[in-house]
Amino acid sequence: MSNSQPCAIITGGARNIGQAISLRLQQDGFRVIALDIEEPEADSLKADARKVDFGDLPATEAVLSEIAAQFPVRVLVNNVGIVAPAYFDEVRIEDFDRLMHLNVRTALVCAKKLVPVMRQQGSGRIIMNTSRVTLGKEARTIYSATKGALQSMARTWALELGKDGITVNCVAPGPIATTAFWQNNAPDTDYTRELIAKIPVGRIGTPEDVANAVSFFADEKAGFITGQTVFVCGGVTVG
Repeated sequence: MSNSQPCAIITGGARNIGQAISLRLQQDGFRVIALDIEEPEADSLKADARKVDFGDLPATEAVLSEIAAQFPVRVLVNNVGIVAPAYFDEVRIEDFDRLMHLNVRTALVCAKKLVPVMRQQGSGRIIMNTSRVTLGKEARTIYSATKGALQSMARTWALELGKDGITVNCVAPGPIATTAFWQNNAPDTDYTRELIAKIPVGRIGTPEDVANAVSFFADEKAGFITGQTVFVCGGVTVG
């Protein structure tokens, strides 16, 4: 490996929550490699970023193999995901494979390539960006299934990888002000206004709120916490 600085890989790390996570882990001292189909907006991420279409399995595996051979990867943040909202009667079966492949298969492919690097170092952190929709939300049949799959997979990996010094945890955002949130929840509708008004802390979340939780799980000091899910939701999951 050509660099001794600990490395963090963030899938979908170029925009919104992914970018906030990438920038926060940079602040924490990691060399951050954002994997995304888009170029990063933040200048500090551009040099190490890799453009990759996670729907292309051979290309994804090739990029990960290259990274695994070069860098001491200690953190993997499985952040990439798409929503495809639809009520039950409108759910399209063809969207099932598309969301499962991007949201879930990508996490497995990345872990398969990068866990051996973590094992060599005797330490690692895998963090899944899931969602409060795993507790139930209308018009999220397939999306909630993918995020529930990630949480279940994380618990299994926590049991299997703990002996290697690798922890696996989930950060489950609630309402966060991202491009996707505003696309799926138009700001000028009564539904969205009521949704935000019901958040106990009195505001919608920011990508940085999610990044702070990821930073906690990524820290070397968090080694006795594994298999857990923290809801970053402003309290909406409490009542």
